[in-house]
Amino acid sequence: MTTHATQPFEGQKPGTSGLRKKTPVFMQPNYLENFIQATFDAIGGVAGKVLVLGGDGRYFGAEAAQVILKMAAAGGAARVIVGQGAWLSTPAASNLIRRRGADGGLILSASHNPGGPNEDFGVKYNMANGGPAPEAVTEAIFARTKVITEYAKLEAPDVNLTMPGESRLGAMVVEVVDPVADYADMMEEIFDFNALRGLFHTGFTMRMDSMCAITGPYAVEIFENRLGAPRGTVAHEVPLPDFGGMHPDPNPTWAHALMAEMMAEDGPDFGAASDGDGDRNMILGRGTYVSPSDSLAVIAANAHLVPGYAEGLKGVARSMPTSAAVDRVAAALGIDCYETPTGWKFFGNLMDAGRVSLCGEESFGTGSDHVREKDGLWAVLMWLNIIAARGQSVAEIMADHFARFGRNYYSRHDYEALPSDQANAMLDDLRDRMDGLKGKTYQGLTVESSDEFSYTDPVDGSVSARQGFRILFAGGSRVVLRLSGTGTEGATLRVYLERYAPGPEGLAEDPQQALAPIVAATEEIVGIRARTGRTGPDVIT
Repeated sequence: MTTHATQPFEGQKPGTSGLRKKTPVFMQPNYLENFIQATFDAIGGVAGKVLVLGGDGRYFGAEAAQVILKMAAAGGAARVIVGQGAWLSTPAASNLIRRRGADGGLILSASHNPGGPNEDFGVKYNMANGGPAPEAVTEAIFARTKVITEYAKLEAPDVNLTMPGESRLGAMVVEVVDPVADYADMMEEIFDFNALRGLFHTGFTMRMDSMCAITGPYAVEIFENRLGAPRGTVAHEVPLPDFGGMHPDPNPTWAHALMAEMMAEDGPDFGAASDGDGDRNMILGRGTYVSPSDSLAVIAANAHLVPGYAEGLKGVARSMPTSAAVDRVAAALGIDCYETPTGWKFFGNLMDAGRVSLCGEESFGTGSDHVREKDGLWAVLMWLNIIAARGQSVAEIMADHFARFGRNYYSRHDYEALPSDQANAMLDDLRDRMDGLKGKTYQGLTVESSDEFSYTDPVDGSVSARQGFRILFAGGSRVVLRLSGTGTEGATLRVYLERYAPGPEGLAEDPQQALAPIVAATEEIVGIRARTGRTGPDVIT
């Protein structure tokens, strides 16, 4: 073991899902080592502990895994369970932590952000429950990064991660495992695989786009090998360090090839996509796009059709910016519905306390208490199981859902890579005017209430303030504005727009047209385009 002197780097503050920076930043001498040592220090050291390690296969991931293994060995860790090739999807890592009773884990990913020598990299720490570190831990990590003076690392050759099996790194056991098997087995425990095999045997067609990211091997094993879908059902199935030049974010903008295929008259019956680390999903039917908010609501309304949830849901939860569609389902089912800040760690407390079974975010993340992360392939399997049980197409399921519950027209507009000072000044100005908006009318819409969302966790009593601005208009429309914590360059302003249509009329409008008055009112209130010079959002979902 060698102790290396070092100095702090500025800006090593973990966001909602760990520390994300450009890859060259992480590749600086001591940068990764500083953050890993700060993480180990913040959790009380790793002596005698068992950790899980893996990532989404992006550029620099294999090298980072070797650094972490040698630092864990220097810290006295007893065992590190690492995915073969340093691969593990984020939900698979969460599952592995839980199934093996590990003390925690490190996930090497920047999720849906692009990968490559000049793109993004990230590291996050997950706790023993399999979920992301809570704010108390991430704050402790950040505090440690500001005063760190040294780190410990074992000087040894790299570990062979290409084959399953055990080896030793100093006194520490390195256990290389198949990254797919345990996760696929868990899916087979939750879902009716016999019914899904029958679905594909009837000629049901599907396209799963893994976007040259981590879910490719998982999707091939589950859909093609275990469920009998035709070879080629999974597209872009080989994970690549730069995701084949793709932006691995499963939304209509970046998964445009899948969108074009699904919107064609002869498109597959069902389509789906997942992101870089496998925790996000997009759901499509032939000619039908399902918004993440609506997907969460439909899954909640039909979960009883899936074996793993046949006894009903304990409760549901959604992030504050996510539409209220699932709230209406929860009310009909007579179960609790929680509204939390953005960030999966807030759902983890509710799941650990047995309060919710199902949760989701508008940012293409859906999951349940089977793990403590959102889970893209799980959401795809939920939809397939519902389709098999109901014998209906995606379009028919959506039409029935809107007829029963009404429709929450919803869209998110992203303004990316804004100068941080400009974005902060714009929201600071809005903060100063929030109290005076009530009762005023903009573009024919009257403000009913407005606030800056603050959340008190019902389990541990912790308070998370300044979680986004909410402006609610009379009649059920609203706009939410917040800065994203997942970008690596400048600031990303997310604007969430929602209008409720109770039906029976007005359930089949184009969402952007239905939301046009709210877009105009938001511009009048906030002045996004006027203040930034942007002609419109960079991404619309």
